[in-house]
Amino acid sequence: MMKLRTVRALQYADMMDMGGMPVRQPLPSAAIDQVDPFLLLHHHSSKIAAGAYPREVGVGPHPHRGFSPVTFIFKGDVHHRDSRGNSAIVHAGGVQWMDAGMGIMHSERPSKELAEKGGSQEIVQLWVNTPAARKMDQPNYQALQENDIPSISIDDVGSNIHVVAGTFEGVKGPAHSKLDLLMLNVTMKAGIKRQFEIPTDHQTLLYVVKGGLTMTGYGPVPALHMVVLHQDGAGIELTADQETIFLILSGKPIDEPVIQYGPFVMNSQTEILEAMRDYQMGKMGILIEEFD
Repeated sequence: MMKLRTVRALQYADMMDMGGMPVRQPLPSAAIDQVDPFLLLHHHSSKIAAGAYPREVGVGPHPHRGFSPVTFIFKGDVHHRDSRGNSAIVHAGGVQWMDAGMGIMHSERPSKELAEKGGSQEIVQLWVNTPAARKMDQPNYQALQENDIPSISIDDVGSNIHVVAGTFEGVKGPAHSKLDLLMLNVTMKAGIKRQFEIPTDHQTLLYVVKGGLTMTGYGPVPALHMVVLHQDGAGIELTADQETIFLILSGKPIDEPVIQYGPFVMNSQTEILEAMRDYQMGKMGILIEEFD
């Protein structure tokens, strides 16, 4: 019988303002600084008015260095552009994975079609740290549509597990990472109970996007809450109280110093100053967005 992990913390995703964009942020919080290798989790949901100009919505060009922003799209789409020449629109059910490496400029906006027609956009973005030895690698971008991500069927009425990264029950996710990770995007219909085995050397988060779960040995986990698990078992057992969408995010800790300044995540203050200098000198590239 699987030894179940216990809960270290349950954190509500409070609303905050990120440069004029409302987001929910359970990580970091006043109680939880980071869960190595995970640095930040943002959950954004909005209605885009028909006739919006793409340049006036979403997040404009900005730099990153030293970590990987990973974006799960639940509604609408995201048009990614970057200073390495990548341009891709990823739709609901897909994932955008960007290893910022030594530095990159990128933007994240609704597509022209979504801006013109209007509609909902809902995303969760996770910041995954990069080991010191790989922080200055060349940047890399992956656009994964829903049909690129293999799934495991739980029942015949729509409950399924999408394996984004790592290997789960023999199914390997398509995301290429510099870390040992397991990332699952799960939908479970009301009443479904399921166990999820997690590598014992991983730290693990669970975030409920919609619905609500009961965790065996703990209790209810409502929507918009993040669970941080202890490394004291082989997995978790969950029951969906209603139709529920949630993420299981686990990774082997890097166990290195973390110094963060805005969009730069390095291992020392000197490296942060170097990142700021390189950005100001244009060494992370230039992104000029083109709109039809």
